[in-house]
Amino acid sequence: MSTPLTADTLLQALRKEHVTLQEHPNWRTHNRNHKGPWGPVHGVMLHHTAGTNSLSACRHGLPDLPGPLCTGLITKDGTLHLLGHGRTNHAGAGSAAVLAAVRAERGLPARPGPDAVDGNACFYGFEIENLGNGRDPYPAAQLATVERLSAALCRAHGWSAASVVAHKEWTRRKIDPSFSMAAMRGRIAKRLGAVPTDPPGRPRPDSPYAAFPGAAFFVPGRRSALITAVGRRLVAEGCGRYAVGPGPVWTDADVRSYAAWQRRLGYAGGDADGTPGRASWDRLRVPRT
Repeated sequence: MSTPLTADTLLQALRKEHVTLQEHPNWRTHNRNHKGPWGPVHGVMLHHTAGTNSLSACRHGLPDLPGPLCTGLITKDGTLHLLGHGRTNHAGAGSAAVLAAVRAERGLPARPGPDAVDGNACFYGFEIENLGNGRDPYPAAQLATVERLSAALCRAHGWSAASVVAHKEWTRRKIDPSFSMAAMRGRIAKRLGAVPTDPPGRPRPDSPYAAFPGAAFFVPGRRSALITAVGRRLVAEGCGRYAVGPGPVWTDADVRSYAAWQRRLGYAGGDADGTPGRASWDRLRVPRT
């Protein structure tokens, strides 16, 4: 989980990924935050519009659904139109099991569970202009922007491609977007691994530090020399909360210790949950094992 990016940091992340942008009036403050909180955020949700000339509807809303309906709309020419920042009416209720899988960055359930969680509160939402009938093509430029913007947000938050989901994967009520999410996540993962940083599981050859193995690695009972190394670094930073140890098994003591490290870095509330994320991991500088 993460604190949502500010409008400025969102722009910076998108521009670093070379996303073609158009900013619309008041997008920085255009939201539905008065209906409830936005954040912490857990991922990116993709949609298709099921129509054409969708800009006005996405920005202003529909008769039965006030706008904005998304953070941004990707038109056929590959332009990302920024329409809102904050809570938007894009996701609606969805599966608690899907949310848990996204938070852990693991594979999604084969089918969403009952609608039980407010997705508007915890996902960035992007609409992709397409009829969604299987006959309306997605131009290469449009798909490239979907890939780039998704990678930009994942990179900024330290997420993997597993944090990008479809509306159809969130709830049984929807079928969007009408392209393969497995293929899109593959593209996003490849882009995340193509930069001169340390993507999850692939350290630079010259780096003395361990690569971030992903949040899903840190589950109760996991045994690894890496967990011992993490615990030793937490003790060295004065954040160890161990009666015995640390390591080699991930336990509640590790969770408490890592939460103390997160609070040291300025995280609070649900953001200091004791599960390593990419940003806090990079700052801990765990040595290779």
